[in-house]
Amino acid sequence: MTAVTDFLLNRSSEPRLEAPAPDRETLNTAFACAARAPDHALLRPWRYLVVEGEGLKALGELFASTCANNSDEQEIEKLRRAPLRAPMVIVGIASPRPHPRVPEVEQVMSAAAGMSFLGLALQDAGYGVMWRTGAVAYHSAVHKGLGLDDHEQVIGFLYTGSVSAAKPAVLRPGVEEFVRHWP
Repeated sequence: MTAVTDFLLNRSSEPRLEAPAPDRETLNTAFACAARAPDHALLRPWRYLVVEGEGLKALGELFASTCANNSDEQEIEKLRRAPLRAPMVIVGIASPRPHPRVPEVEQVMSAAAGMSFLGLALQDAGYGVMWRTGAVAYHSAVHKGLGLDDHEQVIGFLYTGSVSAAKPAVLRPGVEEFVRHWP
């Protein structure tokens, strides 16, 4: 088994994160890894927003703004506090464009692969990450507030920082449970 395989087999999402967040050099290396995602026709159909400091509170207010007028205060407050679970949130954005050979779905998958590579690189640098979506990822108010163009979509919020407490290992399915040979 190689070090890469061993790393992947031990990868996990880490929900308990605290400062410090990755520094600029670590982030730049992780984003360079994200740019190595499979990318048919080299369209680079992705972009990222790094949110930290006071921006986390602003992101929480943006999340809270998605609640309907009849939402209870507890639900609104939960959304308001969500970005504060980590010292940094990286917003992954799929930015597909028309192409004669590369359908939009392939471009979105490329952006998602980049987000995965980004998370793996940050974990390899010693940070914890948790990729989250939820209803806010698909809400037009969030898209507008983040400055997305009409053709763009949020593919996830990558919460990152230093792991404050290890979580118990999660039981994974055996390969025989999800792999079949065809025909």
